[in-house]
Amino acid sequence: MGFLSLICPNSPYVWDGNGFSECFSNIMLGFGSSMLTLIIIIGLGITNRTAKGIAQIYLLEKVSLRLLPAIGASMAFYELAMLLREELYDYGTLYHEWLFRGSQFLMWASILLISNCDNWFLILCNWILCFWWVMKPLLGVPDLKTAFSSQEVVKCLKESCFILVDVMFGICINVIRIKRTSPRSRKHNSVDEPLLSCGVDIEEGFKDSRAVDHGIWHLMTFKSINSTMEQGVIKQLDFEDLLQLPSDMDPSSCLDTLLSCWQTQQRNNCSNLSFFKVIFTAYGWPYLRLGMLKVLNDCIGFVGPLLLNKLIQFLQQGSWSFDGYILAISLGLTSILKSFLDTQYTFHLARLKLKLRSGIMAVIYRKCLHVSMAERSKFSEGEIQTFMSVDADRVVNLFNSFHDTWSLPFQIGVALYLLYTQVKYAFLSGMAITILLIPVNKWIAKLIASATTKMMEQKDERIRRTGEILTHIRTLKMYAWELLFVNWLMETRSLEVKYLSTRKYLDAWCVFFWATTPTLFSLFTFGLYSLTSHQLDAATVFTCLALFNSLISPLNSFPWVINGLIDGIISTRRLNRFLSCSEHESQLEQTGISSSSSCSGGHSDMVVSIHDVCCTWSSSDKLEQNLILDHVTLNLPRGSLVAVIGEVGSGKSSLLNLILGEMRLINGSINSSGSIAYVPQVPWILSGTLRDNILFGKDYNPTRYSDVLQACALKIDISQMVGGDMAYIGERGVNLSGGQRARLALARAIYHGPDIILLDDVLSSVDPQVACWILYEAILGPLMSEQTRILCTHNIQAISSADLVVVMDKGHVKWVGHSSEFSPSSLGFSSVKEINISPLILTQEQSRNTFREAKENSNPESDCILVSEGAEQVIVELRKEGRVELAVYRHYAALAGWFITIVTCLSAILMQASRNGNDLWLSYWVDTSGSNQNGHPILFYLAVLCIFCLVNSLLTVTRAFSFAFGGLRAAIQVHDKLLKNLIDAPIDFFNQTPSGRILNRSCFCFFYFHFGISTVNYRSTSRELRRLDSVSRSPIYSSFTETLDGSSTIRAFKSKDFFIARFIENATLYQRTSYSEIIASLWLSLRLQLLAAFVVSFVAVMAVIGSQGILPVNMGTPGLVGLALSYAAPIVSLLGSFLTSFSETEKEMVSVERVLQYMDIPQEEPHGSQQLEPDWPLHGWIEFQNVTLRYMPSLPPALQDLSFIIAGGTQVGIVGRTGAGKSSVLNAIFRLNPICQGCILVDGINIANISLRYLRSHFAIVPQSPFLFEGSLRANLDPLGVTDDLKIWKALEKCHVKEEVAAAGGLDMHVKESGASFSVGQQQLLCLARALLKSSKVLCLDECTANVDTQTARKLQSAIASECRGITVITIAHRISTVMNMDNILILDQGILVEQGNPQSLLQDAQSRFSSFAKASAM
Repeated sequence: MGFLSLICPNSPYVWDGNGFSECFSNIMLGFGSSMLTLIIIIGLGITNRTAKGIAQIYLLEKVSLRLLPAIGASMAFYELAMLLREELYDYGTLYHEWLFRGSQFLMWASILLISNCDNWFLILCNWILCFWWVMKPLLGVPDLKTAFSSQEVVKCLKESCFILVDVMFGICINVIRIKRTSPRSRKHNSVDEPLLSCGVDIEEGFKDSRAVDHGIWHLMTFKSINSTMEQGVIKQLDFEDLLQLPSDMDPSSCLDTLLSCWQTQQRNNCSNLSFFKVIFTAYGWPYLRLGMLKVLNDCIGFVGPLLLNKLIQFLQQGSWSFDGYILAISLGLTSILKSFLDTQYTFHLARLKLKLRSGIMAVIYRKCLHVSMAERSKFSEGEIQTFMSVDADRVVNLFNSFHDTWSLPFQIGVALYLLYTQVKYAFLSGMAITILLIPVNKWIAKLIASATTKMMEQKDERIRRTGEILTHIRTLKMYAWELLFVNWLMETRSLEVKYLSTRKYLDAWCVFFWATTPTLFSLFTFGLYSLTSHQLDAATVFTCLALFNSLISPLNSFPWVINGLIDGIISTRRLNRFLSCSEHESQLEQTGISSSSSCSGGHSDMVVSIHDVCCTWSSSDKLEQNLILDHVTLNLPRGSLVAVIGEVGSGKSSLLNLILGEMRLINGSINSSGSIAYVPQVPWILSGTLRDNILFGKDYNPTRYSDVLQACALKIDISQMVGGDMAYIGERGVNLSGGQRARLALARAIYHGPDIILLDDVLSSVDPQVACWILYEAILGPLMSEQTRILCTHNIQAISSADLVVVMDKGHVKWVGHSSEFSPSSLGFSSVKEINISPLILTQEQSRNTFREAKENSNPESDCILVSEGAEQVIVELRKEGRVELAVYRHYAALAGWFITIVTCLSAILMQASRNGNDLWLSYWVDTSGSNQNGHPILFYLAVLCIFCLVNSLLTVTRAFSFAFGGLRAAIQVHDKLLKNLIDAPIDFFNQTPSGRILNRSCFCFFYFHFGISTVNYRSTSRELRRLDSVSRSPIYSSFTETLDGSSTIRAFKSKDFFIARFIENATLYQRTSYSEIIASLWLSLRLQLLAAFVVSFVAVMAVIGSQGILPVNMGTPGLVGLALSYAAPIVSLLGSFLTSFSETEKEMVSVERVLQYMDIPQEEPHGSQQLEPDWPLHGWIEFQNVTLRYMPSLPPALQDLSFIIAGGTQVGIVGRTGAGKSSVLNAIFRLNPICQGCILVDGINIANISLRYLRSHFAIVPQSPFLFEGSLRANLDPLGVTDDLKIWKALEKCHVKEEVAAAGGLDMHVKESGASFSVGQQQLLCLARALLKSSKVLCLDECTANVDTQTARKLQSAIASECRGITVITIAHRISTVMNMDNILILDQGILVEQGNPQSLLQDAQSRFSSFAKASAM
């Protein structure tokens, strides 16, 4: 005990009544922890004295490992010096202080020495020391509490600094250990991502002049954005002005990171995959390290209120010491430190979020390319698009929610404890109000979550319907169904708006509770505190107000954090389900339930060997349902031409997809060797140049390229295009004819030179002469003679030229043999002799002679490929320049309603005024009660405070609900006007504008008003960055939608890597805009917070100076000073939010601006001046008078001075080469494109004077591309619901598709997106049935039998002839047999009518054009 008395002469040994004694804290917690640290360091030093460590030390490591120990040692040495001074002046010896400070000095000095050794990493970053240093600062908390309870400012600051150095050093060594031991760090051998960016990784990733090595200060102040901001002031920003991405933020790197983690998990645990674990493996440690920074940031957030309390107490005491200046400056320095910590935390969190976002988007895109069509059938196209647009963002937002789940309770707990120290238990009354609101907020949050889920379901459906309308807008306009589809869309939209309204009004209640809680809190807390006979003073009131403000936000945001967490987890599970799908591995290389005979030596010369295969399009585990191919066995020899024939729906296309590996193999095996190219029945055309479509990622070989164009008869077409082969092809090849699309897809396949070429009915889309050319020059020509060609066809000459004929029937292989052995009639197929051109049936040798004649008469200019210098460019998305115009704000205010706008603004201003009045009244209360004036009773003060609270609440609820109502009204009006304008836009607009771009703009839903101030540099730059962000986002969704459509073609060509690289390129541009936008935002935020810190320091210092009477002007009462300081302290965050909100408003108004651009697009003229009878046209008499049609002013005319007459009730065929203008005749009749000159008369009436929808609704058409939408089959055939089921079944029977419909489930069966439930031929038959049900006097058939077999086509011709007596029928056909029984024939060539007459008469004339067509079509 004597020893303890010597060490602790004036201090209890352990407890002093309020906590641990100073002696106990110094000896046990201080001296003990320092000595234990020293022992650990010495032990590790001895253990690792011979070990070879990491000698290299980087800049930030050097600064951290040497500066922090130097600061700690200096402070400890200073304390020892002060103790020595006290000893010399005989102030008393405090041995426990000597022991404590001496051990601290030894500890820091040892660390400083070891940091200069080669094995510093093995000692200082050992896991034992790292773990110990996380726990060590906690032992200093009792000492810190003792210091603060003493109310000595210098002592408080001194102990805070010691603990801060401990915390910073602990963070430093843990970060270095994690980074040095991570695999990626070892690979790059650098500290990749320090807690405070030191610039190592960022600058290594830069590729331009901005990629210079900058110091810490440059990086912490975000000066890298300066050059971009300078450019933003003087000109419109372009993509080259954006910041370059750090190497680890490149989307390809992010994709590799996530993908490698996912594949590692697949190898380790194939049965229970978790995308959440993948995210944690990839980015978990950097994210957890950010948590340490957040802890420090949150703690420093409470230092401000405590220093404010001390300062106001100092001002109330009127002391002349320097403590006031220290407190005032400390308040400013605390704000500065928090500013840097806050922006660094936000920056690194944003970096992680951007990396995760780009990684998830790239992983989803890659998965779409690797999942077969059968496996993908589990998900709708809209659902997959939602994965990219919604779920990816929700998963990324988990990064916000996870840290908030512990940070918010921590902030609430600390704030409550500090409130207790100020007003004791009185804070419980205010807390009771807040706690009562928590279940209310939770209930509201639950309702919001429910409404959001239902809203998202309706939004998915709305986007799907919008996409369907945009994709098939040409067909919808020809059917005059735009308004019908818009009504269906508006039904979905009304449900979406219903749930959106519910959500927004619930949001308004949340805003009301959030905004009124501080005033209610202060009313109840201060009311109870004063009623319990406590004296209110300025220090207590304004410290509590500061704590209220820091408490309310966590309390109110907690439900939203939970909701965000739930949404993120749900989205993670959704993505997990998609990413867990088995990836496409070509069944050419795999076997199912294999048999050894399938790959035996007997089939060594077989390029494709199929043995007893059963397969389906369904991904269901029920194997017995919907077998598409049933027990198929087939061997295809190498280098042969295989013709696959059969009726519509017999399984021809499915056989090709089986070879591609797109179907689900249930039984049997399939083997093949060599590369594959695929030309689908509906050609998939890539948006880009014509050359890009052919090369498809391969290198350009001029000789082969020219040969391919010649073989596919594309040279003449290219020579007529503006820009030649560099002409831009629109989305889905909208500016090409059907034949041109088919030949372009064929050219792509031939250019790639694969071992196997799969051709799905490629000859049906072209005219007979071109088909003849393609057959002999391409399919049978030298370019493909060595390859195995598998051709699904109804073309008789192709069948007769085949080495092997495969006959399919209802999913079975009915017959296989050589074409010479093929007997069509015996197998139920129409014979060649049954085609009604028997006088001209040619032998194969005669056919070849005819082909040679056609080749000799071909265009002599076709030997050169025209590549014009003025090649047609991609139509770039336009964006405005300069600031957002005032007119945009006026437009939005008008959409919301001027009255609502004024009410919202006025209530917001008055709400803030009432809040300020509430605080001013509190200031007056504490001043009058503290100055011993004859003040009013406490109840009077409380009554006025209650009035302020009530008025504030009323104004808050008014603002919240008017805001929600105005926003909803604007959203509804913008959507409806935008939809109307799009529906009434001419077809040219949709040809030139990708649907992804329109969808990107039409997703505009809800906009907010914000207010604020801005600097010129930031506003101009942020505005332009948002515009660039919007523009860079469109190609991502456009390419994603395009890739979904063509994924099977991409897989067949093995071009997945090429398309992933294209997507990465688009994603990189999007990533750069987002990264630059974040840096610009943080640049502004930091400077505003530093400005606010200066304001706080200035107000505090001036208050101290004024209280000491140095200035001639009185700075006011302590209450007013407290009020000023309580307003100055949160200005750190308010100023940043203020300006950020204003700039964000301007950036959001860019979205309004972009939508308003589509309000001015050209419109069709829907109304006509001519009044007509309801049963018009009565006769169907059609006359073209000198009609000229151009699609664009720069293009040659599609129709030139065209004149002809079609008598009412006659059947007319239009024949010509591909691109001759056949479909343009129908476009002119339906007024899809305006004619340049001449007129078109129907029953003597100029159709230009007839209402567009009336005109189109009175004509019937079967379009070239069949159109079926998602819904019931009955709705597809009779969308207006005017026909009974009996008539529908009769129409189906006439079109020879009744049996298939009955087997599939009848009229109530659900048709999948784009008619995927049926083959293309069956879709054409259903469209014909729909046209027959319309009972119009004018029926237009655009290649309606191109994809059906010859026998079915003959039956359909007979049905049309019998059912359409008295109806004017205009038939566009490539099969001459289709038009042989017509009353009249029109022959077109380059838009000019070159021949017309009766087909039989023209057939007898050997010199006629029709005769040459008939010869070429003898197939």
